[in-house]
Amino acid sequence: MAINREKFPPLYRTVAVNDGGLESHSFIPDGLDVLTSHPLNDAPGANPEQFIGLALSTCLNATLEAIEVRRDLPHTSQVHTIVEMARDTRGFQFYLTAEVKIPGVDRESAAAMVDLAERRCPVAKLIGNSDNVVVKLVTEFSPTTPVER
Repeated sequence: MAINREKFPPLYRTVAVNDGGLESHSFIPDGLDVLTSHPLNDAPGANPEQFIGLALSTCLNATLEAIEVRRDLPHTSQVHTIVEMARDTRGFQFYLTAEVKIPGVDRESAAAMVDLAERRCPVAKLIGNSDNVVVKLVTEFSPTTPVER
């Protein structure tokens, strides 16, 4: 379903640029410039897995913050997104697990807030129909350990 740009014109526009591939840098003109590298080597730099994890964590938590404000609650929500890369029959795929904690809010209310945030967050809406993306309410974040190569 395409958006009706006449009825809903863009409120913000930017461009993210990568002209050199994975072992180079990605940037926003006149803004952020990030060294990039493959996640399976030891070279310094960020990678697409990290970018998508940051996008989901940041957008989902910003959406939760707006919900907290509307409910006159202090902003306590936290989002940690675990991103895993695995091989598949055509190359690679990502698995994302966004874990959400909302300290000081009862479980039923927190679950309703997470559900609402997942339906409103632009990044969650963009990737949410994938079986590889899970958003879940937690009381403690899962420990993450690097995959040994």
